[in-house]
Amino acid sequence: MFSSAGKVRVPKQLFVNTDPSSIPAAVRRAGLSLPLVAKPLVAKSHELSLAYDPTSLTKLEPPLVLQEFVNHGGVMFKVYIVGDAIRVVRRFSLPNVDEGDLSNNAGVFRFPRVSCAAASADDADLDPRVAELPPRPLLEILARELRRRLGLRLFNIDMIREHGTRDRFYVIDMNYFPGMQSDILELAQAIFCFGKADPYMYILELLIKESPV
Repeated sequence: MFSSAGKVRVPKQLFVNTDPSSIPAAVRRAGLSLPLVAKPLVAKSHELSLAYDPTSLTKLEPPLVLQEFVNHGGVMFKVYIVGDAIRVVRRFSLPNVDEGDLSNNAGVFRFPRVSCAAASADDADLDPRVAELPPRPLLEILARELRRRLGLRLFNIDMIREHGTRDRFYVIDMNYFPGMQSDILELAQAIFCFGKADPYMYILELLIKESPV
C-alpha cells in the first residue's frame, strides 16, 4: 500500500506444511533470504524462532509460516483498531541482524512473541528515528482498507519501520477476535450509555491493558 504518508508492505513469506528436510529447497524456490522468522500455526503458537542458516531450517516443526526478517531497530508498533478508533503503542522487539551475525550464528534462536505488554517501550529513552510512531494518516488509510477487505471491526496489527528509513513500514502480524466481531457495535453502544464519550477508544484502552500479545 502506498500513500503520501508512507509505504506499507508485508515481508516475503512462505507457508510450510511439509517434511522439514525439504524446507531449505522450498525457501530457495520462493526466493526468501535468511534470516527467517518461523511462526508456528498450532502448538506453542506464541513461541517464534529465528533461523540463521539453511541447516537450521530442517530443525523447524511445520506447519508454520516463514517470514523474511526486516531490520527495524528493535522496536515495533502495535496498532489496535476498534471501529474507527486507532491506538498505537510501542513494544521492544528483536535487534537488528547484520552480516556478522549471519556469519557467526547458526541454528535456531527461539524466543517468545515480543509484543506483550511487559515489553512496552513507550517510556524508554529511544532514538527518535526509531521511536517515531507511524503517521496517523497512513494508519487511518491502512485501517480503513483492512476493514473493507476483511470485514473486521476489532483487530490489531504489528508494524515495523525498516531501519534507516522514515516512511517504509511492514505489517508483520495480525490478530483478530472472531467471537466479538458481530458484538462490537452493541458493546460500544452499551458503553456509551454508561457515560463514555468515546466508547471505541474506551474498548481500546481495555484491550491494551489486558492483551497478552
